[in-house]
Formats: sequence, C-alpha cells, structure tokens
Amino acid sequence: MRPQGELAETPDTTRTLALLPITFAAAARVSGTTSAHLPRLLTVYGVAPTTAVAAAALVGPAQVAARIAEFSLLRRVSPLTSARLAVGLPPVAVACLAAFGAPAAMVFRLLHGAGNGMVTIARGTLPLAMFGPNGYGLRTRLLAAPSRVTQAVAPLLFGWVLESGGPQAALALSSGLCVLGLLALSALRRNPPIQAAAS
Repeated sequence: MRPQGELAETPDTTRTLALLPITFAAAARVSGTTSAHLPRLLTVYGVAPTTAVAAAALVGPAQVAARIAEFSLLRRVSPLTSARLAVGLPPVAVACLAAFGAPAAMVFRLLHGAGNGMVTIARGTLPLAMFGPNGYGLRTRLLAAPSRVTQAVAPLLFGWVLESGGPQAALALSSGLCVLGLLALSALRRNPPIQAAAS
C-alpha cells in the first residue's frame, strides 16, 4: 500500500524526470554565462563597446516581448513545443553572430533574450503539462536543483573557455548545450496527468 497522496511513478514519468533537468540545466548555463560575459564576447566580434552595452540592455525587453508573445500568439501551442522553441533560439542567435559578426549583435541579443524569457515560463508550465498538478511543487524543486547548481558555476567555466579557447569555442559550447537540451526535449512525449495513488 502506498501512503496517501504519494504519486505513482511510471517508466515514462521516470524517464521524463531524468530528461527535463538536462534541458533546464543547459538553459540555465547558457543564460548565466551570456549575462556575465556578453559585452566582452561582443567586443571580440568587433562590436563597439557602446553597441555592446546597448545590446546587453536588450535582454529585458526581449524577455518581456517573448513572454507576451507566449501568452498571446503562442497560447494555443503546447508547452512542450514552446519549450523546444525557447531552447532552440540561442543556437540560432549564435549562428547569426558567427555568420554576420558585429552587424548581428542586436539580433543575437534579441533572440538570446527571447529564448531565456520563454525558458523561465517553460520551467513552470512544462512540468505541469507533463505530470499534472499532483506533486507539482516537489517535482519542480527536483527539476530545478541541477539548473541552480549549473547556473552558479557556469560564468566561471564560460570565462575559462572564453579565455583559453576564444569566443568561437565559448559560443560553440553554449550552442552545444542547447542542442543537448533540444535532444532531451525531442525524446519526450506528453504523459497523461499522474494521479495520486490510493492509500
């Protein structure tokens, strides 16, 4: 007999609980490193210091715009699809910067900021869509723990890669982590809401 209120886990939900932290940790790593090192990263690509600061200031408006779009234009899109879009935007931003250099600085920051803004929503909506409301608080705490650790150490690691390998290596690392997060999301399928097991 399970204790009253305990959640019944299935192989699908266990698999989801293993994959989602990969996505959230990768997104947290990219978010933390970009915020800490963006001006220096852009100047390496030939962006003027004043333009680099202006691009960095776009993160807030980009996040707000992305959240408004999610609640309006994307309201009929599933949380899983929205999360895939959010995690996919940073690699697109990096590709633009790598291809066009300084002229793409603003586009890079807008896409990066939009992805970050959508990920913060996905951290709340995706577990609810995948698991249902039962045990929501516990599950979100468990899913968030790896990303908190990753976000704390990410700026130091990114700075080391930027210093030793250059901006291309640093951006490749961030993009690779986003691709890893996308692969984890692609391996998921929406589970039926989990019901509390009977006592």
